[in-house]
Amino acid sequence: MINPRIRPLRRGEEGAVRELLAHLSPRTRHLRFFSEMPFVPDSLVRMLTDVDDARRFALVAELDRADGGDIVALGNVAIVEDCAELGLLVADAWQRQGIGGALIDRLMLAAEARGCRRFVVHGLWENAALRRLLNQVADIVSTISLSGAMEITFVRRRSAAAHPPALVDARGKTDWLEQAYERILARGRKSAKGRNDPCL
Repeated sequence: MINPRIRPLRRGEEGAVRELLAHLSPRTRHLRFFSEMPFVPDSLVRMLTDVDDARRFALVAELDRADGGDIVALGNVAIVEDCAELGLLVADAWQRQGIGGALIDRLMLAAEARGCRRFVVHGLWENAALRRLLNQVADIVSTISLSGAMEITFVRRRSAAAHPPALVDARGKTDWLEQAYERILARGRKSAKGRNDPCL
């Protein structure tokens, strides 16, 4: 596990963000943007680097200069009233090393300093990494599923004691968020029987 430097994204760093996006695998692009994107459109770079609005900001995780000094993760926040929508992206080579957890924690703290108490993420239900991450840091308020995409509303977990008891199934599985996803999918399959409903 590495300990990157986390700092605000600065104006004029469009090139560094474009470089990060350009080297993502098709699957990582698909999970983050719901599209594999054979090329990185300028409109996407502009959206991710738009930090001039007081209600929008971004943080990046940057390697130590000895490791190249590259940006390896990007987290974005858009605030609407007291709710912050979060977006998180970690370069393929640096996934599963704790960077996503460190970055989302800093994003939530920064949003809370701006008056936010609730958070929203949008993701694909197949995104197991997102589910694992939220299971570590969040208490889920609601989950809305439509056609494989999910809108998850949550609050930052204050302590392990505040976490609801884990559910245990016949396999000894204790991942309560994973089970919530499975229940949503099961309800969707049941409701879809006998009609052409693409919703989960």
